[in-house]
Amino acid sequence: MSQGLLVINAGSSSIKFSVFALSAGGGELTLVCRGLQENIGEDDPHFKAFDHAGQVLADVRPTPPSGQYRKLGPDHRRRLSDPPSLLSSMSASTATYDHQAALRDLLTWLRESPDLPDVIAVGHRVVHGAEEYSAPQRLTPDIVARLERFIPLAPLHQPHNLAGIRALLAVQPDLPQVACFDTAFHHGQPELAKLFALPYAYRAEGVRRYGFHGLSYEYIAGALAEAMGTPATGRVVVAHLGNGASMCAMRDGQSVASTMGFTAVEGLPMGTRSGSLDPGVLIYLIERHGMGAKDLTNLLYKQSGLLGLSGFSNDMRDLLASAEPGAKLAVDYFCYRIARELGSLAAALGGLDALVFTGGIGEHAAAVRERVCALSAWLGIDLDATANTSDGRRIDRSESRTAVWVLPTNEELVIARHTQRLVLAK
Repeated sequence: MSQGLLVINAGSSSIKFSVFALSAGGGELTLVCRGLQENIGEDDPHFKAFDHAGQVLADVRPTPPSGQYRKLGPDHRRRLSDPPSLLSSMSASTATYDHQAALRDLLTWLRESPDLPDVIAVGHRVVHGAEEYSAPQRLTPDIVARLERFIPLAPLHQPHNLAGIRALLAVQPDLPQVACFDTAFHHGQPELAKLFALPYAYRAEGVRRYGFHGLSYEYIAGALAEAMGTPATGRVVVAHLGNGASMCAMRDGQSVASTMGFTAVEGLPMGTRSGSLDPGVLIYLIERHGMGAKDLTNLLYKQSGLLGLSGFSNDMRDLLASAEPGAKLAVDYFCYRIARELGSLAAALGGLDALVFTGGIGEHAAAVRERVCALSAWLGIDLDATANTSDGRRIDRSESRTAVWVLPTNEELVIARHTQRLVLAK
């Protein structure tokens, strides 16, 4: 049987996963399948898996606490035969379908699906490595305990990332696990780029700029160097635009500055996150409206951004297709803030040689790219309108002083590569 690597991104109620096959000759990893376990801990959990081409491999719902799975209707399709353990693996005594039950079912499905490789190691996306971890780590009980200390730095993400790790340790303790950190890529930024103008005591306890989306930026740095045929890519700003959005200034593939800082809510407006705002607004909301920490967290992370501005959607596709004034306002503000941050990051670099769009919006919303480039023409950007709407990778005109690229990101492949290196290194 062939061997493979499992990549996991565990959230509060979901687990995204990918499986990569190892090459017999030591070549590039190959995506075999990916999927999602959602509604974990709720009444209607859902398991979905797809092959590398997007064809359905599994689409089932465990029903706690009986553990019986039901098919999703007459059009339910699966290329692989239903693994019997997946259909009845959950203990009747389990009150809720938690991360441990979900990962047990996932490993069972992978093991009993004859067309899938044997998983020999697991790589995890972990949001925060703080100042301690500047590179991926093979996990040990000691490192897991250390990562728990960073929960106050990322309370909405770190506990769930660690829940996936602990669940796998409980289900299959002998399976090697690797943590890859979203903050690690930015670890080498200049000290001035990491600071807030606060007293030293707060900086000493970890209040500083960390930056996020680092796994995406790491992939794009390599993809751009490959596309250009040189590691000396110069002064580049990458715009990772999706439901979560940020930008990063790189010099020859190394992070120099980023829009996200202490948390993943700073910087650009996002799907439901506010992005940067005057801290005095928070003081006002506390004093005027009596908001507490939970109220502010809900407002800034779940009710703001494109959703808050438009009043009806956080999906850029909906907003671009809508004639509602709120939709126009949301798109205009999103593009304005990208262009404004682009100017700031270009200043941090001392100029700009290339702009790269990536992420769901960056890769697919030609209208957003067009508006951002028009607002940023002063940086020497001259967009090729035809290339921009025809799925081209290089979308600037030949006379443009600044190159413009559209490159798809692949955070899962980055995690798989690091996992392969740490687990299989001789």
